[in-house]
Amino acid sequence: MNTPDEDIQLIIDGCIANSRKAQELLYRQFYGFAMTVAMRYSRDEMDAADILSHAFVKVFKSIQQYDAARGSFHAWLKRIVVNEGLDHIKARNRFDSPAELDQAEEVPVDHTVVEQMSAGDILQLVQKLPPATHAVFVMYAVEGYNHREIAERLNISEGTSKWHLSEARKTLQQLLQSHR
Repeated sequence: MNTPDEDIQLIIDGCIANSRKAQELLYRQFYGFAMTVAMRYSRDEMDAADILSHAFVKVFKSIQQYDAARGSFHAWLKRIVVNEGLDHIKARNRFDSPAELDQAEEVPVDHTVVEQMSAGDILQLVQKLPPATHAVFVMYAVEGYNHREIAERLNISEGTSKWHLSEARKTLQQLLQSHR
């Protein structure tokens, strides 16, 4: 009997051999995980599906580059989906902002309201952010990137990244207050 990692490797080997059945199995196996990541970078399920379809095309085109010795398939796939999500946002929006901050302004959050909300409700609020602000917020608050890394990935300054995070916090606070 194969371990889950061996099963995944067999599917990956099939994908490398261009087996449509293996590609379908890989897609089905990782759809939920990849869609969850794509939703972080989209405004709705249609956008997420677009990100996901482009990401899986990239996966199938470059699957021979996956190296299990360098990390898990989940991590490799996540990186592709995140990059596709960022490309999706960049293609539709500019990251210019009217101001830059040296320090991100701290906005207080009413934790009692947040604690009463489901993860889906919170995601819906985050998806209401303007696209560039949404991307910076997700990268900072969800993915754990710092402002330098965000700036490098999005080709913006660190100050602009901080500005977008501050705007995200302000907007989310307003949305939370109206959610009461």
